[in-house]
Amino acid sequence: MSVSYHSQEKDVVISSLGSNEEGLSRKEAEKRKEIYGENSIEKGETESLWKIAGRQFTSPMVFLLIIAAGLSFAFQEWADGIAILIVILLNAVIGFYMEFQARKSMESLKKMVSLKAKVLRDGEVYEIPSLEVVPGDILLLEAGDMIMADARIISLKQLEVDEAVLTGESLPVTKCDNILPEDTTLAERNNMVYRGTYVTRGNAKAIVTATGMSTELGNIALLVKNAAPSTTPLEKKLTTFSQKLIYVTLFLVLVIFFTGLLQGKDLISMLSTSIALAVAAIPEGLPIVATLALANGMLKMAKHNVIVKKLAAVETLGGTNVICTDKTGTLTENKITASNAVFPGFDGDITASTNSHQINSENLNKIIEACILCNTAVIKKDGDSLTEIGDPLEVGLLHFASSYGYDINKKRKEQPIHSEIPFSSETKVMGSLHPSSNGYIVFAKGAVEEVISRSSRLLNNNEIVSLSDKDKQHWLAASEKLSGQGLKVLGFAYKETNEIEADFLNDLIFTGMLGLIDPPRHDVPAAIQECKNAGIKIIMITGDHPATARNIAERLGIFDSGESERVIHGKEMKEYAQLSEEEKTILTETRVFARVSPEQKLELVTLLQEKGNIVGMTGDGVNDSPALKKADIGIAMGERGTQVAQEVSDMVLKDDSFTSIVVAIREGRIIFENIKKFVTYLLSCNLSELFVVTLAFLLNLPYLLTPLQILFINLVTDVLPALALGVTSGNKQIMQRTPRDPGRAIITKNQWIAISTYSIVITVCVLLSVSSDKYFALLGVELNEMYHNNILFFTLMFSQLVHVFNMASSGAGFLNNEVIKNKYVWLAILATLAIIFLAYLIKPIREVLSIQLMEPEYWLLPFGFSFLSLIVIQLLKKLRVVR
Repeated sequence: MSVSYHSQEKDVVISSLGSNEEGLSRKEAEKRKEIYGENSIEKGETESLWKIAGRQFTSPMVFLLIIAAGLSFAFQEWADGIAILIVILLNAVIGFYMEFQARKSMESLKKMVSLKAKVLRDGEVYEIPSLEVVPGDILLLEAGDMIMADARIISLKQLEVDEAVLTGESLPVTKCDNILPEDTTLAERNNMVYRGTYVTRGNAKAIVTATGMSTELGNIALLVKNAAPSTTPLEKKLTTFSQKLIYVTLFLVLVIFFTGLLQGKDLISMLSTSIALAVAAIPEGLPIVATLALANGMLKMAKHNVIVKKLAAVETLGGTNVICTDKTGTLTENKITASNAVFPGFDGDITASTNSHQINSENLNKIIEACILCNTAVIKKDGDSLTEIGDPLEVGLLHFASSYGYDINKKRKEQPIHSEIPFSSETKVMGSLHPSSNGYIVFAKGAVEEVISRSSRLLNNNEIVSLSDKDKQHWLAASEKLSGQGLKVLGFAYKETNEIEADFLNDLIFTGMLGLIDPPRHDVPAAIQECKNAGIKIIMITGDHPATARNIAERLGIFDSGESERVIHGKEMKEYAQLSEEEKTILTETRVFARVSPEQKLELVTLLQEKGNIVGMTGDGVNDSPALKKADIGIAMGERGTQVAQEVSDMVLKDDSFTSIVVAIREGRIIFENIKKFVTYLLSCNLSELFVVTLAFLLNLPYLLTPLQILFINLVTDVLPALALGVTSGNKQIMQRTPRDPGRAIITKNQWIAISTYSIVITVCVLLSVSSDKYFALLGVELNEMYHNNILFFTLMFSQLVHVFNMASSGAGFLNNEVIKNKYVWLAILATLAIIFLAYLIKPIREVLSIQLMEPEYWLLPFGFSFLSLIVIQLLKKLRVVR
């Protein structure tokens, strides 16, 4: 940092940055964005297109082709040499296109996960993309916020920041706004906040001093910007799988090579054939095709409001068998409105649609004042549109206050917050201190039992009376009654004081409670039933009252009708180390938890994983971060989730809806099924080529494929159909299967049996097509060797093309399955057939490929035997010989 902002008065810092307490003007912010650029951290040099193109020529398979081309030129086989070079070029173009598309897809996804920042501009609060933050902006920070730039603190309330990413300090740092000595080290600059750290407690205003690569985090990024990206588990599996396949292929190729030599065949010819076969048999593009399928699947999920941040998460999604979900906003609408109130002299409906909002009660007045003042949410009016910033519950409370005619802005200007005790998952209470005519007034809101435990008196209209234990039980019973109706219940209290205490939430005057309704989402019951059908257990974890949790669980179908399963209260949960095996079993079998702390969420995830479950966990708060990290799939809320939760998660739900999780799991299963489809397709096609050539050599048959024919088959039949299979929609049964074990190999024993069977059937049908001497005799024609070669060549290609239809899921009808319905499969087949017949019709290509023009009746053999292979495999699938 070139300027020591930590050693300057905050007023001096504001002035030197050309800003003021109301923030920059929008016009000035636009100017500064032009000067300083986007507020982004470069995570590495973007790989150039030239580098991607160059990589297509560095694989061992390409080296082998170059050797084959060199040998052809050396022995003056010019046509063969040029043809091989064309194959190399076409292979590079296809590889480049697939890599480029995969990169574009990943870049599109990254843009969708951009975080927001709250800033003051022209004295108004705005929520802007973090990329638009500029030096001189006033940041508004609160618990759960990622800090999006380096900044000097102007004012703060109990601010604590986790700076482990910069300093390695495991405990949150308590911040201040004092001047510090100029030589203060980075770890001790407690009047500064830094990009990449996050607020764990309290709130603050801070003026931005550095953005983008000029921040401390940017300096670190410069040191690691060229670090190699890590590979996903799926990519590692595919790489290992490909390496094993290379050994098998090389063994068979060596057998062919030496068999050919023993049969007296030409050395150069055998070398070319062996190299071509090695290249054709190994699906070297598998990892790229898989990455493309994953990335396209992730983009498809994004259209359903699910942002999957990591490729590895897609693989895990298909195996998820437990989802631990929050209630508010995920299972419910997150449109919170106050519907009922209970306070001395009143128990009933208080919605603005009834006449009851004319109630004349000091208790209601104090509750509404607390809704306005003990609240950090903001509602901004711009013409007919409203902008709501903050927690939906607090926004709902502001709307409730407005419905009773209160001017929120006026009230807040009259009684600004002097001091605040932020809400936390541990205390379940928020408190604020404000100036009043008699000194100061404290307002508190939170869980009824917590507010009552801090209260010693009761406001009974205009009279303050003592609050006995019996009275407290009365109010707790009233709260229980509201909770039993599925309402979220908040307790309210206040007190007047002449002193400013550090902890002012004691000796309060209880004023009453509000019942807030957050109706279940209409689409969630069907989604929960779909999860049950898919073998996925749903566990609801909420901070609400147990009665509220039970009511919602019954309405959503988490509990079956009339089921008496218990709801476990957080107070009943022992620490992890103290749990017996029986207690662990009870916890992992329970489906609803209420009043649970973040630490208990983490322990519950650990327990479920110990039992061998693949756990998805939703969360929105900063304290949910450990559980989100620990879960196999961390799922953050996009609308109400804190930035910290979104940063550590694997997935972000833009609409906070549980149904979106089910969509993601379904899509995750489909993606993995598609990967299995095209791996199976490629292997069975490539193995059939190996088997055909190997048998032809071992049996010393006169009709052999030329090296260029082998390369051509591999080029036209492998790419387009495989890519089309990668975007197949799922079959109807995809969510009626049990979750997949992520530890299981991509190709299981049963699938290897299927691949081998497919390859053998195709091989037999292809060899039969050129052994039909009776057919030729009937035509009165004696075929030469080239006719045999051409029939072999076309039959193998057509058999591989129609083989794509064998990739449909077992049990699906042949004319009614996901592959038949995939328009991209049909387009791929049509495009491939067009390429084949163009090669047949264009004389120079025909001559290079050693193809002869054939009379129409001879085409019956390639078409007939290729469809025979399809019919045989379909019969074997019907008889369940292969699956």
